[in-house]
Amino acid sequence: MSGAWRVLCLNSGSSSLKFALYDLNDGEARLASGAVEQIGTGSGRLWLRDAGDRLLEDSPGRFPGARAAVQAALGALAALGAATPAAVGHRVVHGGPDHDAPERVAPPLLAALRRLVPLAPIHLPGAIEVIEAVAERFPDLPQVACFDTAFHRRMPEVAQRLPLPRALWDLGLRRYGFHGLSYEYIVQSVGAAVLGRAVIAHLGNGASLAAVRDGRPLDTTMGFTPSGGFMMGTRSGDLDPGVLLFLLGRGYDGAALERLVDHESGLLGVSGMTSDMKTLLEQRAHEPLAAEAVEMFCYQLRKHVGMMAAVLGGLDTLVFTGGIGERAAAVRWEVCRGLAHLGLRLDPGRNDAHQPVVSTSDSACTVRVIPTDEDLLVARHTRAVLESSRGKSRADVTRSGRT
Repeated sequence: MSGAWRVLCLNSGSSSLKFALYDLNDGEARLASGAVEQIGTGSGRLWLRDAGDRLLEDSPGRFPGARAAVQAALGALAALGAATPAAVGHRVVHGGPDHDAPERVAPPLLAALRRLVPLAPIHLPGAIEVIEAVAERFPDLPQVACFDTAFHRRMPEVAQRLPLPRALWDLGLRRYGFHGLSYEYIVQSVGAAVLGRAVIAHLGNGASLAAVRDGRPLDTTMGFTPSGGFMMGTRSGDLDPGVLLFLLGRGYDGAALERLVDHESGLLGVSGMTSDMKTLLEQRAHEPLAAEAVEMFCYQLRKHVGMMAAVLGGLDTLVFTGGIGERAAAVRWEVCRGLAHLGLRLDPGRNDAHQPVVSTSDSACTVRVIPTDEDLLVARHTRAVLESSRGKSRADVTRSGRT
């Protein structure tokens, strides 16, 4: 392992590849970040920013698959003058029931990920292809997989089980939860003792809540897939199973249901306009459907905060993170407005200014706004896993007498 701890973090989505390069030698400096977007279409785009968040490149391109996206990202970093990283860390959406911690990539792990593809058919194939593309370009470069579901594996079994026949548990049907890297980052940033009984709200195009007590997850809103929980940008959240059965009887098949639940519902479906919360907030004064979409989102979010508070037996901290959580002051205000019974009192000035603490000084529950950084957490995990494996290798050599 090179002594230079530069870690490249790759986050593969269904049609995008986000990347960030960190230098962990002296602090945790982000050297560059960017994304390859609209993979698999004829109208792709690559953008790159430097350490000062200055836009260096924003250009169209054709990226037929994940391999092409990886090559484009690596090429952009090389053009910036960035040296080959010491390691690559990957955000992997799903680790299934058995992968509850970051792992160094090796053939057995790749085989396990291929077996898990039915649990995340939209995301896992691309993630596997990205890992393989990096290995083709840099065969000796160590890679680490960091699972978005791992954080929730410590939830009590009663929270992980679905009310289904027990044999289905053995097939992997359970509540996995997602956004785990974001939640873990928040716990590390604030501290488990400071958070106490906390509800963390990760609010973006995908959105979920986690109930965390003293750093340990007790429950979360997403379940078997990232489609569950409360309404999101284009996802429906939880539905009465009878709705799906009704639609099956009206000619919908699996593909049509997937489009409906994941791509045509949520804020987009209710407003008939957009999934973008910023636009809906701007339009709601004169667009009734935009107003209703925002109201439904805040109502459902407030209801789920109450559910998580019941799991915790009270609430010491409420954290807003993710794009909506960090930037939509109106959403935070409308969610908290109906939670006074839990001791929440927001300061309007602090909230509008997006300060780190937006509650009043006499609020019984501290309300925080904390930008998440899943990439940085992946970089930290990557270094920790590789340092641990290097230490184990040295110990094995010592035990064998080959010093």
